[in-house]
Amino acid sequence: MNAPTESARFSLDDRYARHEGLVYLSGTQALVRLMLEQQRADERAGLNTAGFVSGYPGSPVGQVDDEMLAAKPWLDAHRVVFQPGQNEELAATAVFGTQALHEVPGARHDGVFAMWYGKAPGVDRTGDAFHHHNFRGVPPHGGVLAVAGDDPHARSTIFPSDSNAAFYKFFMPLLAPADVQEVIDLGLHGYALSRASGLWVGMKFVTDVADSTAVVEVGPGRIRPQRPEVLHDGRPLVPEMHMNDVAGAMLETERRIVDGQLEIARRYAALNGLNRLMVDPPQARVGLVTGGKTWVDLCQALHDLGLTTATLEAMGVRVLKMGMLYPVEPEIVNRFADGLDEILVIEDKRPFLELFIKDILYDHPGRPRVLGKRDPAGHALLPQHGELSADAIARALLARLPGLSKTAAGTRRKALLAGPRTVPIVLSTQRVPYFCSGCPHNTSLKAPADAVVGAGIGCHIMDLWMGKGYGLVKGYTQMGGEGAQWVGLAPFSDTRHFFQNLGDGTFAHSGSVALRFSVASGHNITYKILYNSTVAMTGGQSVQGGMAVPDMVRSLEAEGVRRIIITSDEPDQFAGARVGTAEVWHRDRLIEAEKALAATPGTTVLLHVQQCATEKRRLRKRGKLDYKPEWATINPRVCEGCGDCGEKSNCLSVQPVQTPFGRRTEIHLSSCNQDFSCLKGDCPSFATVRTDGELPGRRTRAREGFPADAPLPDPVPIVPQDRFSVCLTGIGGTGVVTVNQILGTAAFISGRRVQTYDHTGSSQKAGPVVSHLKVLPPGETGAPTVGTAEADCYLVFDALVGVNPGNLASAAADRTVAIVSDTAIPTGEMVADRHKHYPDRAGLRATLEGVTRAGDNRFLDAQQLAERLLGDH
Repeated sequence: MNAPTESARFSLDDRYARHEGLVYLSGTQALVRLMLEQQRADERAGLNTAGFVSGYPGSPVGQVDDEMLAAKPWLDAHRVVFQPGQNEELAATAVFGTQALHEVPGARHDGVFAMWYGKAPGVDRTGDAFHHHNFRGVPPHGGVLAVAGDDPHARSTIFPSDSNAAFYKFFMPLLAPADVQEVIDLGLHGYALSRASGLWVGMKFVTDVADSTAVVEVGPGRIRPQRPEVLHDGRPLVPEMHMNDVAGAMLETERRIVDGQLEIARRYAALNGLNRLMVDPPQARVGLVTGGKTWVDLCQALHDLGLTTATLEAMGVRVLKMGMLYPVEPEIVNRFADGLDEILVIEDKRPFLELFIKDILYDHPGRPRVLGKRDPAGHALLPQHGELSADAIARALLARLPGLSKTAAGTRRKALLAGPRTVPIVLSTQRVPYFCSGCPHNTSLKAPADAVVGAGIGCHIMDLWMGKGYGLVKGYTQMGGEGAQWVGLAPFSDTRHFFQNLGDGTFAHSGSVALRFSVASGHNITYKILYNSTVAMTGGQSVQGGMAVPDMVRSLEAEGVRRIIITSDEPDQFAGARVGTAEVWHRDRLIEAEKALAATPGTTVLLHVQQCATEKRRLRKRGKLDYKPEWATINPRVCEGCGDCGEKSNCLSVQPVQTPFGRRTEIHLSSCNQDFSCLKGDCPSFATVRTDGELPGRRTRAREGFPADAPLPDPVPIVPQDRFSVCLTGIGGTGVVTVNQILGTAAFISGRRVQTYDHTGSSQKAGPVVSHLKVLPPGETGAPTVGTAEADCYLVFDALVGVNPGNLASAAADRTVAIVSDTAIPTGEMVADRHKHYPDRAGLRATLEGVTRAGDNRFLDAQQLAERLLGDH
């Protein structure tokens, strides 16, 4: 481990600059490091190669492009080109182009190793491209790794996802990293495997790996791939490119893939130890097999049950860890099964490994019983849906290893997992994702009361749960299908018109094709396109292939759109009342514009032009955009608490406040993004203040001065220090993830083995965020999440999120110390509905005290403290 004395030499650049030793980086940053490692390995082998990365963001690969752009100097130095994709399918086709380097004149390199990335729906969308290009092959010094962002528990995506069967369908070998270390290790094997087999190689990159950070070991020579030799038609098989094969020739290509190239993949896995027996007692009777992220969950479950390698060996339990899920290596499976009575296959989602293992062992002499999703009686044993956690695995092990129930650790864990823990529930409301303060959607999504509206993928999907004012919102489509549902529905309905919400990022991705289909159908539909110049849902990326407003208007005109109206909060930015044929109206006339477009036959477009509020805040914090020299304020002595301003603006900065005279409203200036939609009501309590000086609530100076050099007392530990777990709960966008990274980095600098994991999802839209931090003894592996009753510290940045029963499950009355900010931060529901109130603080506190070490807990108003000391919430 790093010695504490190395802290003075620590740099964030170490994650890419350090060639050997230990580095601390996230799963996403590991993808960047992988590209650098591959180029360095090729250079050591005397090859002049280059790299290429393309894909499309979306959780859990939503930050890949940001990390690639941030690491551009490192990528440039290693001849790696990053090209964001306009969509996933086109990105995969660009990756295919890199493999054709020597098919055309003028190659400047020996080959190009390429990476595609996309979330699971992007894998589905890209299936045709994967199928095509995998059949074409890869050259000897090229190679392709397709990184699939799977989110099995749907924390960050619309649907729970699993890409195993997709890669199987396309004949693509599939690797499954268990943790951040294996992203690099298996990634390097992936490129070597791709070159050896001539196939594109998939990598299952699940949320728990992508959104976690860990200490990993790097260094030249750690991974030394060995290339197998496979005979095909009596001679060694050498994969070839098949650039121009069609029809009958592709049948021969298919035969070579099935009978030869996939066999190379199996032999490669065997030769390079991608699948390993981790526990192998000679007289084993029971076998556990798993792969990918479920390996660390199994390790965590075994630890929670008090099972070490020695105790497993004494119990006669053999454990197989699969690094390559497809094609399954039969030799290791047969060796693993030898002498066993029963095998338990532990994997996420539907049976995959389980089916292959049953097929391999069907003719095995004295074949063992193979269980997975169901026990011998046909009852559910491991879930096929949702999340496969360490707790779920522990329950299955307790059921199939009856001796565990007699051990002290097994007895404790069984009692703990036997049923739900009862805690007093005080929640009358929950914190859910909501539009940011001043979000353009607060205005742009408003619709006439009788409007029928289609949702879609993007921030605007939140209109499904955000209440009245948005029309009758029914259903959402996949990206690129927006509005096409009306083509099928319109002929059979008396509804005469349909509104479809669409973002400019999705329009560039694929939505323009759906609009073209709507025009061709001739049905009456109005596309409401929000033009905010950013892909806000996935982190604020630039719109790849996006157009300026005049260019978009010309494009829409050319497509045959019958009428276009532009609405904007700043219509003066357009010189004149028109842009092409499009009329320019102030956003205050939005409903009027929608009614006019709905009355126009055919396809029409409302183009709402307003910058993303989150991007405004980011640019202002970085000094790249000026604050407006004015702010809105409310006189509490005039305000009657009617809630009209919150209803009209739907803005999180228009906050209810309790006073001796009852509920009133105030503008929370520290979070205000100066949208001023709160002024739409006719209320005498509002005032607009202009100033040439400092704006209130802005971090231009500390109000009382922060004593940065004040002496602090040394901390007194009250929990064990060799192993330490923290569960952090709060509101997205307020710094929870940043705090987790600071603590994790500090632990790494101090020479500790550390893991962190951030459950983010839509949290950046004022939703809940839950982060995990685990400090472990050197060499120990476990799940990055803090399990049931395993938190030593429950760090609560928002009490509403803190008392959520799912989060409270990490706390234990005899173990957990709670540090709680009890600031009453209203939810979006409370802003929009004056009848909704913040729960009683005493009840929240009692709930938290009931499951933690009440005598050691601390409660404070952290937001008020931050604003007083730093001038910013």
